Amino acid sequence: MRQRIAVIDYGMGNLHSVAKALAHVAPEAEVQVTADPELIRAADRVVFPGVGAIRDCMGEIRRLGLVPVLHAAAASGRPMLAICVGLQALMDHSEENDGVDCLGVLPGHVRRFPDGMQDEEGNALKVPHMGWSRVAQEPHPLWAGIPDGERFYFVHSYYVDPADRAQLAGGCEYGLEFAAALARGSLFAVQFHPEKSHTAGLQLLRNFCNWNGRC
Repeated sequence: MRQRIAVIDYGMGNLHSVAKALAHVAPEAEVQVTADPELIRAADRVVFPGVGAIRDCMGEIRRLGLVPVLHAAAASGRPMLAICVGLQALMDHSEENDGVDCLGVLPGHVRRFPDGMQDEEGNALKVPHMGWSRVAQEPHPLWAGIPDGERFYFVHSYYVDPADRAQLAGGCEYGLEFAAALARGSLFAVQFHPEKSHTAGLQLLRNFCNWNGRC
């Protein structure tokens, strides 16, 4: 029986690119782009993408009745991957849009990069953080076949500040050190865009499609 991968559609994700990348690395799987709670609950794996402002994202998640679905998916033991704003939406609270309460699946906050950041040579760093940056890995099955310090593609003005450092699965530096990936049980969440990160990103998605949800 073909495994089913649900890509959650709440109108705020780079859905076509994510679904296309998943179909490329797992051609035997059925990739479903959906907001249907029953399809999401029935899927073998769940992908929670996101782009845009957190207030709009959380507004659509609530409007579509997806809050309990996302909580259930994160606690189900089925592999779940969150991407970019999907990661940020899992936290307790975001500073964006004058402060927005998020899902509270993972403890911690989302903070804006401060003004006036500089690199090691004193050059000004722009916000948003946009482009390729190295990710320092912590041991996890989703890094299999990906060299430590590999570059991934980021586009974000806000970063995740986890309350539980034991959940840190990958770190990055852009003016300050921030969490590039968090992991808890069968949930893995990244700030970067694997679907835009070429070979390394496709390998991470391939690892996700083959992952049993255990570390």
